[in-house]
Amino acid sequence: MNRTHDMHDAQARRALQADLAKFNYRVHQPDDPPLFTRAPVSDMQTVLWRGDDMQALLARLGAEISLEPGGQRRTLRLHNPGLPFGTTPTFWASVQVILPGEVATAHRHSANAFRFIMKGGGATTTVDGERYTMNEGDLVLTPGMMWHDHEYQGDEPMVWLDVLDISLMRSMHATFFEPGSAAQQAVDRIPDRSARAFGSGLMGPPGAPRPYPHNPLLAYPQTMARGALQQAAGLDPDPFDDVILEYRDPTNGGPAMRTMGMQLQELRPGFHGLARRHTGSKLYYVVQGEGATVVAGLRYDWRAGDFLAIRPWDWHEHLNGSASQDAVLFQVNDAPAMRALGFYNHESHPSGQQQTA
Repeated sequence: MNRTHDMHDAQARRALQADLAKFNYRVHQPDDPPLFTRAPVSDMQTVLWRGDDMQALLARLGAEISLEPGGQRRTLRLHNPGLPFGTTPTFWASVQVILPGEVATAHRHSANAFRFIMKGGGATTTVDGERYTMNEGDLVLTPGMMWHDHEYQGDEPMVWLDVLDISLMRSMHATFFEPGSAAQQAVDRIPDRSARAFGSGLMGPPGAPRPYPHNPLLAYPQTMARGALQQAAGLDPDPFDDVILEYRDPTNGGPAMRTMGMQLQELRPGFHGLARRHTGSKLYYVVQGEGATVVAGLRYDWRAGDFLAIRPWDWHEHLNGSASQDAVLFQVNDAPAMRALGFYNHESHPSGQQQTA
């Protein structure tokens, strides 16, 4: 009886479809994918990009692709084969190459962006009139709709990671882009104003507005970040990440950007973290050392220079099998956006143990 009823219902739904379409309506069809699933299902794939492969490709980019004025940068995009666009469902990561004497001209866009310097130093970035020198290990922010340009007068090519929440922005149909009227913007009389006001992370101007529309601190030097990580090594280890700190907005204690979180972590020799899973996606860049991450039962061995993107809601855990060398990872995730929307969920492995690698 139920089977007969289901067949009749399916026929009725198909018969309705053509008539409903005339008025821009739809009714659920038997072959439609489900609107809800018991747990998150993502087309994103977990991907490991090898730094050794990347070096030759970056050299080709520097030799064969010019840095054009207007907007396009010289970047090698970390494309996820499971997605039509982006590295994860919410952001796109690219590796940018800038050569001695070049200027990446001024523009602005609605996507939030940041740069983590992978190789070299001495380039400058100007963000809404503030200018900062970028060196290896530094993090520099470009909140949405802030003018920014870069200049490099060094001797060797310089490489950094660019991450933009462009996938999230596009999904919300909120794209704006504007090229600058000049190649470079004017620099303020006090070029490091936000660093002087908020760079201590502990103190700030008493008359500063609250809340700020965005994090006013634009640069996080490597010396500060690594020093803080060294201090944190004296605390109890995190069961998942060993020693880990998040880059924070000094005015409210929240994440450095509203849609993306950035973290720096150290896995000490012999560490094997517990397995966990969560909504949202993330990307790791291996700054130093080597180790492995087990994702959904598959082991991904990584070393300095590699990138690893992890699919949402997959069990994963980190380990450092070295007897003597620390591993250092830089992470970007979309947890701030997920939390703001009320979609963040996290689980540790029910057994409290590691997966089988």
